[in-house]
Amino acid sequence: MLCDFHLHTNFSGDSQTPPEDQICRAIELGMEEICITDHHDYDTQGPGLDFMLDIPRYVPAILQAAEKFAGRIRVNLGIELGLQQHVFEAVRDLPLQWPFDYVIGSSHFLDGTDPYDRTIFIGQEERAVYEHYFEVTLRRLQIYDCFDSFGHLDYIVRYGPNCNQYYDYARYQEYIDPILKTLIEKGKALECNTSALKYGLGHPHPTEDILRRYRELGGELLTIGSDGHCPAHIGYAFDTLPQLLKDCGFRYYTIYHQRCPEFLPL
Repeated sequence: MLCDFHLHTNFSGDSQTPPEDQICRAIELGMEEICITDHHDYDTQGPGLDFMLDIPRYVPAILQAAEKFAGRIRVNLGIELGLQQHVFEAVRDLPLQWPFDYVIGSSHFLDGTDPYDRTIFIGQEERAVYEHYFEVTLRRLQIYDCFDSFGHLDYIVRYGPNCNQYYDYARYQEYIDPILKTLIEKGKALECNTSALKYGLGHPHPTEDILRRYRELGGELLTIGSDGHCPAHIGYAFDTLPQLLKDCGFRYYTIYHQRCPEFLPL
């Protein structure tokens, strides 16, 4: 099975799964390697969840788990960094301070609010919020270089009032193309995230049309992740990805070791 390079454990504020449970499930699925990429978001608002990762505890715990399961599966050390402009100084050099194999950069918060709680849509047109999200995402990608792959590009549509009923690449091309071009110019990967399929959107994050456009523009670095927060979601819908991605023009996908990309056939 394809390697899952976007997984969370109980070191993330939104998961209760011990790393060992995620690893054992990946072994059951026949994966040769995975990457655990727990959340680290500075200056987040909203009730309940803390997305600040305790990195001094996290790193040795994952490295210890990797050693424990060596010979059965390769467990890589990763992190999912929340990209916001006003925390740039705090985030910029953080990956250099730890032995990460892989760093996902993600836009979770919009104007200090996670789309998950949907308050950003109150009194706003859905399309306007989506456009604003893509504009903010572009500005973040223009200043950040500390990540390897950009995660779930159209994350915002998961929580819109109509989700992706009125959303497609063509309607937002003027906002999405600059994002794709920026990733390519900077040598950053684009993630194919299957969590949107789990949520019933019928497409991965981002959609097939966006993946196809990325490839047309010259993008070659493509990572794959389930965004699984529990064992049942590891490798979600991965059996559909080889043909889906081949139809988008890809023949290989990308994994990372010590922040260096390696290509594996689909």
